[in-house]
Amino acid sequence: MAAAHTSSDLASSLTDLMTSLAVIFVLLLVASLNNMQQKTKQTVNDILVKLREQLQEYAVSGVEVRTDPRDPLGLLVLVPEGLLQFQRNLDVIPPQGIEFLDKFSPKLASTACSTQFRDEINSIVIEGHADSSGDEEKINLPLSQRRSMAVVTGALQALKSTESPGQSNDLRSCFLKFLSASGRGSEELVLIDGKEDPEKSRRVIFKIRVRSLEQRRVVTLIGG
Repeated sequence: MAAAHTSSDLASSLTDLMTSLAVIFVLLLVASLNNMQQKTKQTVNDILVKLREQLQEYAVSGVEVRTDPRDPLGLLVLVPEGLLQFQRNLDVIPPQGIEFLDKFSPKLASTACSTQFRDEINSIVIEGHADSSGDEEKINLPLSQRRSMAVVTGALQALKSTESPGQSNDLRSCFLKFLSASGRGSEELVLIDGKEDPEKSRRVIFKIRVRSLEQRRVVTLIGG
């Protein structure tokens, strides 16, 4: 009976020990995740400040860099109203938009590809948007995709025009690695007082996504 009692006490002690270890593990995991989230948030904020400094000259004309409320790793580059807005059912960049891309694209590319940022940025997505007047699948989605591609093409053309004959296109190649186009249709309409503003909804915006801590570690290891 004594042996059985001792065995039962031992089993109970082992159970308590395993439970305690499990609780400690969960607490350490939660603390580690919170720490990573804080570091990621701080990194995004640091890059946001640095990007704003680099693009300060465009702030005067209305370019705004802000955090993306939908993505903790995202930054939004919003261009002045009217520059990259499109006429209904059209994907042609207005003349003032082309002029803006000619000046802004080389600056954005040189900033993204600088030694300060190129290992911090994961992607630069040019998002095209449409108003809600057309059929979403047949009209809005393909139209918004064409708008985003028009701006991608315009941005790359702006970089090409800055190159001297025989000059290496390293900057354009680097920028192209970050760059992608995405058509969002009428998924993210611009609302004024709760009502859609069709003109402002037909737009293109830049979304910069920062590398996560895990991605940055991989880049560091590969670089090393």
